[in-house]
Amino acid sequence: MSDTTTNPDKPDNSGNSKTRQLLGMKGAASGETALWKIRLQLMKPITWIPLIWGVICGAASSGNYTWTLGNVLLAAACMLLSGPLMTGYTQTVNELYDREIDAINEPYRPIPSGAISLPQVKTQIVVLLVAGLALAYTLDWAVGHDFPTIFCIALGGSFVAYIYSAPPLKLKQNGWLGTYALGSSYIALPWWTGHALFGDLNWTIVILTLIYSCAGLGIAIVNDFKSVEGDRALGLKSLPVMFGVTTAAWICVIAIDVFQIGISGYLVAIQENLYATIVFLLVIPQIVFQDMYFLRDPLANDVKYQASAQPFLVFGMLFTGIALGHAGI
Repeated sequence: MSDTTTNPDKPDNSGNSKTRQLLGMKGAASGETALWKIRLQLMKPITWIPLIWGVICGAASSGNYTWTLGNVLLAAACMLLSGPLMTGYTQTVNELYDREIDAINEPYRPIPSGAISLPQVKTQIVVLLVAGLALAYTLDWAVGHDFPTIFCIALGGSFVAYIYSAPPLKLKQNGWLGTYALGSSYIALPWWTGHALFGDLNWTIVILTLIYSCAGLGIAIVNDFKSVEGDRALGLKSLPVMFGVTTAAWICVIAIDVFQIGISGYLVAIQENLYATIVFLLVIPQIVFQDMYFLRDPLANDVKYQASAQPFLVFGMLFTGIALGHAGI
C-alpha cells in the first residue's frame, strides 16, 4: 500500500496531486521545479473563485448590469483584479509569513520546501500589488468615477490582507478578528467592487454585505481546521485551537446558517419574497451536509464539506444580489 493511501495529507506526484499543486490545494505534488507553476501555487488559484463570484454578485446588486460587450470586458477586468491580482497578492503574503506553520502542516509548500527563494516571493508580492492597484485605478477612470472608489477598496483590502498575515498586528493570531477579516475579504470587498463598477456604492450595500460576511466568517473557520497542529505549536489562536475542534465546528455552522437566514428575512422585509424563499431554501442542503460530513469529523471532512455545501451558499449570495438590484437598494 502506498504512502498516499495510508496518509492522505502526504503529497505524491500523481496527476491529480500535480493538479492540486497548481490550484494551491492541500496534498500537492512535491519536487516541482517549473518556476511559473511554483509562483501559481503561491497564489492559490482555488481561492480566486469566491472573489470572482463576489464581483458577479456586486454587479447584480447594482441593478445596472446589461450584457453588452463593454460591460462584459469591464466585468472580466474586475474579476482579474479581485481574483488573480489581489487574491494572488493576499495568498502570496500569507505564504511568506506562514512559512513556519507550513513547515509543520504542509512542508511541501513552495517556501518551506525551498522551491523558491524569499527575494523571489517578495518580488511577486510587489508586482501583484502594483498591478492590482493600477488596474483598480484604471477601472475607476473607465467608468468615470469622480472619486476613485474601486482604487480605495483595493488599497484598503490590500492593507487588511497584509496586517492579517504580517507582524506586528497579524490579525490571524486573533481567532475572531482574523476569521472575520478573512470572511469579509471574500464576500464584502469583491461585492463592493462589482457594485461600484456598475452603480453607486451606498451604505445599505456596505452594511448588508458586512453582515453577510459573518457567514464568510464560518467559511474562514473551516479553513483553520487544516492547520490546527501548526497553529497550536506556534501559539496562533485560531478558533479550533481556542475552543477545540468540536466547539469551533459548531460556531462555524451556526455563523454560516444564521446569517444567511437573517439575509433571507431582510429580503422579506423589502418585499422580495421569491428571492427570500430561494435564499432560505438554499440553506437547507448546507445544513444537511454539515450534519453528514463536517460536524461528524471536521478534520477529515473539511474539504468534502466545502465542495458539497459551498455551491449553495454562493448561489444564495447571487440571488441576494439579484434581489437587491431588483429592489433598487
